[in-house]
Amino acid sequence: MKRIFAFAVITSLLSLSVFAHGDNSHFSNKQEVTVKTQKVGGNVYMLQGRGGNIGAVAGPEGILIVDDDYKAVSQKLSDALKELGSPVPKFILNTHWHGDHTEGNDFFGKQQSIIIAHANVRKRLLDPPVIFGQKTAPYASHALPMLTYTESMTIHLNGEEITLRYYPNGHTDGDSVVFFKNANVVHLGDDFFVGRFPFVDIDSGGSVQGMINNVSSLLKTIPSDAKLIPGHGALATTADLQTYRDALADTAKIVQDAMKKKKTLDEIKKAGLPAKFDSFGSGFIKTPQWIETIYRSYSKK
Repeated sequence: MKRIFAFAVITSLLSLSVFAHGDNSHFSNKQEVTVKTQKVGGNVYMLQGRGGNIGAVAGPEGILIVDDDYKAVSQKLSDALKELGSPVPKFILNTHWHGDHTEGNDFFGKQQSIIIAHANVRKRLLDPPVIFGQKTAPYASHALPMLTYTESMTIHLNGEEITLRYYPNGHTDGDSVVFFKNANVVHLGDDFFVGRFPFVDIDSGGSVQGMINNVSSLLKTIPSDAKLIPGHGALATTADLQTYRDALADTAKIVQDAMKKKKTLDEIKKAGLPAKFDSFGSGFIKTPQWIETIYRSYSKK
């Protein structure tokens, strides 16, 4: 069963970029990667390539980006950033350690971009955990975060106040949420998959309850009219985040209740989830995988 699950997750990973754009025909091995740029508010932009969504703030003092996609996207991302003012960002903020958000560190780190992340991200990149059955090589020194923080950190650039805040044990144990105060924009990294079940990296310190707690806290913190850049999916609102939070909490309770009744994982998977959650299981993480994630997370607890 574990092998079947691992295979299914790996297969889903290959289509992660497709899910991020919501179009199953957007990419194929024969198609060239493109980077789409969308203005969000003020001088803040969202860029979408093949992996996680990228945030950017541009101006005369240089460009700061949040996450930097897969290595294969780096040149196209650089070209897109050039249109905003510079092909090389002054700062890169990594929301967590996964390659679809950090592989670009290698390309831009060689060009002297300053990489910033939570301290646990640097630890993970120095000794990456096994993920999807594969062990990733440690990142080279130039691709590692040069500056790390533990609770929060603020950068002032181009008239924007940019704050990183640590939200523990949600998607991973090194998650940052980035607030662009003046533009009223928030980049939530992979604590937010719009309208879909998320990947929770339990082996990297993530947990379903931690993610629910973090999103619940964010809903109390983020202004109701803020624009949200998710880790994957389209530009979103706090209403979308509330819907996402409720789906996580409701499905977690369904599985927990079944566990309390001594139901096995196979029995819970067979029972499935109510039909209203079908759309949430149509992305990267399918409904059986999400059920198993919940089961593993609360069993570990």
